[in-house]
Amino acid sequence: MKKIKLGLFPKVLIAIALGSLLGLIAPDVLVRILKTFNVLFAQILKFIVPLLVLGLVTPSVANLGKGAGKMLIAVMVISYLSTVGAGLFSYGCATELFPHYLQVGEISTSAVDGKTFEPYINLKIPPVCDILTALLLSFMVGVGIIFTDANGLKKGFDEFGEIVKLTIEKVIIPLLPFYIFTMMCEMSASGKLAAVMGSGVKVIGTGVVLSICYLVLQYIIAGAVAGKNPFKCLWNIIPAYLTGFSICSSSAVIPVTLDCAIKNGTRKDIADFVVPLCSTVHMCGSTIKLTVTSVAVAYMCGIDISFGLFMNFVLLQAIAAVAAPGVMGGVLMASVGLLESVLGFTPDQCALMMTIYLALDGYGPACNVSGDAAIALVIDKFFGGKKE
Repeated sequence: MKKIKLGLFPKVLIAIALGSLLGLIAPDVLVRILKTFNVLFAQILKFIVPLLVLGLVTPSVANLGKGAGKMLIAVMVISYLSTVGAGLFSYGCATELFPHYLQVGEISTSAVDGKTFEPYINLKIPPVCDILTALLLSFMVGVGIIFTDANGLKKGFDEFGEIVKLTIEKVIIPLLPFYIFTMMCEMSASGKLAAVMGSGVKVIGTGVVLSICYLVLQYIIAGAVAGKNPFKCLWNIIPAYLTGFSICSSSAVIPVTLDCAIKNGTRKDIADFVVPLCSTVHMCGSTIKLTVTSVAVAYMCGIDISFGLFMNFVLLQAIAAVAAPGVMGGVLMASVGLLESVLGFTPDQCALMMTIYLALDGYGPACNVSGDAAIALVIDKFFGGKKE
């Protein structure tokens, strides 16, 4: 009898469904056991991601030759413009839409507190370095290899990259669906899936729709530039979108996004360079979520946010997002200071924002990682045929 082999896509869907259902009936002991695995796996992911960046980006830079500097600048500029564009797009849409179905004072500043579950073992595995340090080191070493012809060092990083990729393929990817299952179970059991009703649902729904619209717009532009069918490319990116939605992290989805980008026709060496870099510098989805939530809270609390003020916030937030930790709510944590200093939010209003923002965190990272593959298409068009 032939075995049915499920791909990552259906496994993720099954994990989301089963985790959500089990959380409704599971005893606290079982949820805490699953939470323990969840926390441990998250620590392993945080440890591996910088190593993944070092192992992929360094040899990619070395292989790209002296054109790597131009490519880095191109990726950074496109990512920044995309992130700022996402903020302005969502601000314009949100300010037009919210007056039709939100009212001033519609929600209070009392955040919804869900039940919390503590893991039985909370083991800390600090990463060797943070992602920004890994990116900088990768580029520095890669450029050094180009100009010094250090073939021995290059071979070492090639082999190191293969070791990291093997760990990802044989250990991390197979365990991802179970990790997603444990996360959804804990969210369901804690009541967070049903915590935000009424106005919160309207705000979240608006953010989801706008993020999908912006993602379609990105692929229409990328498809036009690269000469690809944008809707076929969007279909190919669905596994990365769903994984990002479930894990709530752009960095942890790098292996899946790489596969999707290559399936879209991006050259492997280009994808190996662009995708890990974009996972840190390209935060279009998180910016849409932050923008929609902040505009909604400001509107319902009677705060007037002018276009000029918000433009200042978006320009600064796009930079702050680069330094955000690649975990659930990382961009929000990096932007709290800007919410208070630029937009004038009080601590209570920030707490309300966090409640709505974190109630469904996944669509931001999902849009981030999907947009990364769109940028890879554009970069491949301009740099894919160049060998220096």
